[in-house]
Amino acid sequence: MSKHSEACCRIPPVVDEGYEPKGTYIELNGTKTYVTGPADSDKAILSVYDIFGFFPQTIQGADILASGGFEKKYQVYMPDFFEGNPAQIEWYPPTDDEKNAKLGKWFGESGVWPKHLPKVQGLLKAAQQHNPNIKSWGIIGYCWGGKMASILAGDENVLFKAAVQTSPAMIDPSDAVKAKIPTMMLASAEEAAEDVKKYEGSLKVPNHVEIFENQVHGFMSARANLKNEETKAEYERGYKLALGFFHDHL
Repeated sequence: MSKHSEACCRIPPVVDEGYEPKGTYIELNGTKTYVTGPADSDKAILSVYDIFGFFPQTIQGADILASGGFEKKYQVYMPDFFEGNPAQIEWYPPTDDEKNAKLGKWFGESGVWPKHLPKVQGLLKAAQQHNPNIKSWGIIGYCWGGKMASILAGDENVLFKAAVQTSPAMIDPSDAVKAKIPTMMLASAEEAAEDVKKYEGSLKVPNHVEIFENQVHGFMSARANLKNEETKAEYERGYKLALGFFHDHL
């Protein structure tokens, strides 16, 4: 387990409603992308959102990563993998047949990971044209994006120096066996604890794996109810942990 310190990072106050983004939208390799943080930073983070796309809580998280490290500064890029067609948050959790059908249809058309993984290298190349100072990359993935981060951590063509997953989807210990870079997993109470432990036990790289036992799936992204004080505190703690991990490994 990583012994990184949270002392490296001081995150800005979390806004519970009506968040105003600090970054801007640009086009990277034909993809709308939210970018935030110092334009001349030599370290960057690819932020892979959850199935709900550009959500205020996730955008705020990108801004936190971009502004929370005072020893190291990061520029954060969040591409719109779903091209303006995210899943609707009203579909989750899929508590009836109609919601289940809509979510299943969306996943089949838009959410399959092999459709999106090949885009990553081109996006990084375009980002480095946008900011030629970038020398190293980290990745953070939320839920659906957590699976992207898990797969990319084991890619033969190593693109990143560190990977963070929050509330990851489809946890698979075989991904952990392949991981070639330091890996953090911040799971919620809604991921199977046994799967999380198996994943942790299969990692052979520096890692930090933790279950936020009182939090829902998506507590650091779209499903975070930041009006709830406990959720807000755990959202903040998750980002401090992520920043500490990137500080140590990126």
